[in-house]
Amino acid sequence: MKEIVIKDNESGKRFDKFLGQYLSKASSGFIYKMLRKKNITLNGKKATGQEKLQKGDIVVLWFSDDTFLKFANERLASAERGEGVNVSEFKKAYHNIKGVSVIYENKDVLFVNKPVGVLTQKAEQGDVSLNEWIVGYLLEMGVIDPESLITFRPSVSNRLDRNTSGIVICAKTLKGAQMMAKGLKERTFKKYYRTVVKGIIDKPEEITGYLTKDRKSNTVSVSQVKSDSSYIETAYSPVGINEKWQLTYLEVELRTGKTHQIRAHLASIGHPIIGDPKYGDEKINDTYKQTYGLKGQLLHCYRLEFPDDSEAFGDLSGKEIIAPLFSKFGNLIKDKFED
Repeated sequence: MKEIVIKDNESGKRFDKFLGQYLSKASSGFIYKMLRKKNITLNGKKATGQEKLQKGDIVVLWFSDDTFLKFANERLASAERGEGVNVSEFKKAYHNIKGVSVIYENKDVLFVNKPVGVLTQKAEQGDVSLNEWIVGYLLEMGVIDPESLITFRPSVSNRLDRNTSGIVICAKTLKGAQMMAKGLKERTFKKYYRTVVKGIIDKPEEITGYLTKDRKSNTVSVSQVKSDSSYIETAYSPVGINEKWQLTYLEVELRTGKTHQIRAHLASIGHPIIGDPKYGDEKINDTYKQTYGLKGQLLHCYRLEFPDDSEAFGDLSGKEIIAPLFSKFGNLIKDKFED
């Protein structure tokens, strides 16, 4: 028999979803069978699996030790065997990934400034990404303990391309994950990027289009034809103009969030981003690569604006989160747009 007391990071989860994470090696059919037979109970009663868990609820698994270990998730099984929770990959990521800085942090979320070259999430099994760095950071700071990772793992809420820098939202708790997921889905807070593009843009614009993804080449194309494409909306305004070098320093508002949206959308109107290997101007890119050592597109998630809504965002209500430019981007801005 195994008794589980629901904590903050399990509160709000649907019971069957919680069981699916806790007993990750069990099929959903097995879990529902155990619920029907009262081999899994909630607060001493038969449950359907549809219940929303609350802090302090008591879940009992009427299993033998062998059955429990057979179906428990790896971290949980390791802890039950007395081996402890393996956190080596998180500590390794925290110490090996350099240049990440925390911009703002509260009880539920943290915002970090991701440098160029760092993966937000793993692309392959052997990768080390910001997702692991976050857990390593929270472990190092004593915010979480290894055992808490058994049923909830802090993670990123938004993704940036490897060579796009700037703000990444990280959820420390289930509440934070749900709050950020809802805000991103409903676009109730605004995301602004900074970039440098080829050509002169001398006034604010709002552009729309339809984006189609080619999975083989991992590229997208933009047109004005709907077809089976995704609708995209991008707004931008010039921050600085360099007539001599035919460059514009832009602030871009991401109204919809599709793969490579900003990069492809700006390229489609004749203003590719400097340094962009997929959608940019190869000749211009080579020039700035040699001069400034650019490894990819000059695109930086610069700031977030949260609405004045304390019910939805708590102490983030009305707050602006800003991520300073990294040195290579900043050096180019000083050279080309500042006297």
